[in-house]
Amino acid sequence: MADTPALVELENVTKTYPTPGGEGLTVLDDVSLAVGGGESLAIVGPSGSGKSTLLNIIGTLDRPTSGRVLLGGQDLSDLDDEDLAAVRSRRIGFVFQLHHLLPQCTALENVLVPALAGGGTVTKETEERGRQLLDRVGLADRMAYRPGHLSGGERQRVAVARALVNQPALLLADEPTGSLDRAASENLEQLLVEVNREEGVTLIVVTHAAALASHMAQAMDLRDGRLAPLERTA
Repeated sequence: MADTPALVELENVTKTYPTPGGEGLTVLDDVSLAVGGGESLAIVGPSGSGKSTLLNIIGTLDRPTSGRVLLGGQDLSDLDDEDLAAVRSRRIGFVFQLHHLLPQCTALENVLVPALAGGGTVTKETEERGRQLLDRVGLADRMAYRPGHLSGGERQRVAVARALVNQPALLLADEPTGSLDRAASENLEQLLVEVNREEGVTLIVVTHAAALASHMAQAMDLRDGRLAPLERTA
């Protein structure tokens, strides 16, 4: 897709779910994709087209029925579930439509949760990065607030900071503006663009929002299980 070496590669990925009749339901059909380090990509398409399934496979939350997924040249199909969990916690950050913040924890505590994955601990350096990220997303004065005292847009910005705390190479966002009003959506769109540029993180976004897709360097359309470049008007 670009001149930079591919960070994410999908080779002939197919995903079929079993059905009562036995014929199976194919959601992804021979999908291939390469996204370079530091690039941004939007994946659009109608509801039910398999966008979230594709993102889950890229993020190792699901496995393809056939085909290969490579991250930084490493074939993820060679890894067991424990190793995949380690890849997720160290190399991939996730932002979902719903923030999934822990209601009993402060904004800063929520940001630091990924550092505890796999029995890890929060170091002074990690805590400082968490504080810097919350400052970066405009929430320096909200670090001690719990999610119930934050707006929807603020909760999503906490989720972005949480996704970045472990300095992932890849950031995946699944309909991140889907539950936000227009103003909050525009703020989050700009934040994701800036994070992609300033952190150098590869960004893949699944979205229905044309405005968000337009901010990504590349866009692809997923229909009937097939992925194709999206032609955008000037």
